[in-house]
Amino acid sequence: MLGICNSQLVATASLLVASSRCCSRNRLVVKMTATTSMNHVKSIEPVIVKPPVHPTYDLKGVIKLALSEDAGDKGDVTCLATIPTEMEVEAYFLAKDNGIVAGIALAEMVFNEVDPTLKVEWFKKDGDNVVRGLKFGKVHGRAHSIVVAERVALNFMQRMSGIATLTKAMADAAHPAIILETRKTAPALRLVDKWAVLIGGGQNHRMGLFDMVMIKDNHISIAGGVSNALKSVDLYLKKNNLQMGVEVETRTFEEIHEVLNYASKNETLLSRIMLDNMVVPQLDGDVDVSMLKQAVEIVNGKFETEASGNVTLETVHKIGQTGVTYISSGALTHSVKALDISLKIDTELALEVGRRTKRA
Repeated sequence: MLGICNSQLVATASLLVASSRCCSRNRLVVKMTATTSMNHVKSIEPVIVKPPVHPTYDLKGVIKLALSEDAGDKGDVTCLATIPTEMEVEAYFLAKDNGIVAGIALAEMVFNEVDPTLKVEWFKKDGDNVVRGLKFGKVHGRAHSIVVAERVALNFMQRMSGIATLTKAMADAAHPAIILETRKTAPALRLVDKWAVLIGGGQNHRMGLFDMVMIKDNHISIAGGVSNALKSVDLYLKKNNLQMGVEVETRTFEEIHEVLNYASKNETLLSRIMLDNMVVPQLDGDVDVSMLKQAVEIVNGKFETEASGNVTLETVHKIGQTGVTYISSGALTHSVKALDISLKIDTELALEVGRRTKRA
């Protein structure tokens, strides 16, 4: 659960150790108070960006699997050896990079799975900017539970924050075109990766093979051409009474004209034309988008258009100015640089080390 804390955090670097009675047993409470950077900051109820819908994806099962692979058959032997069972601590989430934070809602699910009695509070929400050295949340409760959940929660948050950070940068640069990811996601993390794209301000492409028809080059080759592939799709969808988006990949102006000719003569569920590899890289590192721009003009608004290929943070602005509806980028998820985040009990020492290593 998310806690609401209205008290001002005290600025001191002392380590307080107290003893109290709980459930008729003594417990240790260890608390590292925050630095002045946290003064006047109140915890907030995050505005949750909901995860995308998937008919079979078990997010809770993914969390359990992540915790299980970490715990193995013996559990956290270091915690069992070093941390008293009833010791309680307060630990802070510390940003070590500048970027967009994502995965707050998922991290809370991890802590709840490990120990529902843990109290988590946030000073930022999914999609907010964080800067190096910022404490943006805290968790309080049994030390053993916090340390067990720590790495899994951070692994999710760091990956999702990296995706959200790049998505935000690319979405801003691509405007007025809309940035999409692809299916080039980490195995078993499809929904998590696509959730991060939403948090970063992008939109989701198809979730998988089941929710949209995408006729790509191999389908076209096997079907014997663009028109044959489109006809087969329309017949299949009609026969099975299915309503869903249909996209076809084109690589040449001839294929675009063939698609438009088919659509002018047949009732079709086609909704989008992919313009693949029509962004041509130049020797100086720039890109030539003239072919893409001409392709968009040929389609002339009859269908949505999607640019694919040679999409980077450096090229996406130029691509977005061609009039294309969407720009898809596999790099959002397949080449993500994680945003460095840590969870620290002794935040003063963590910040001192961070400053020494230029990470805080």
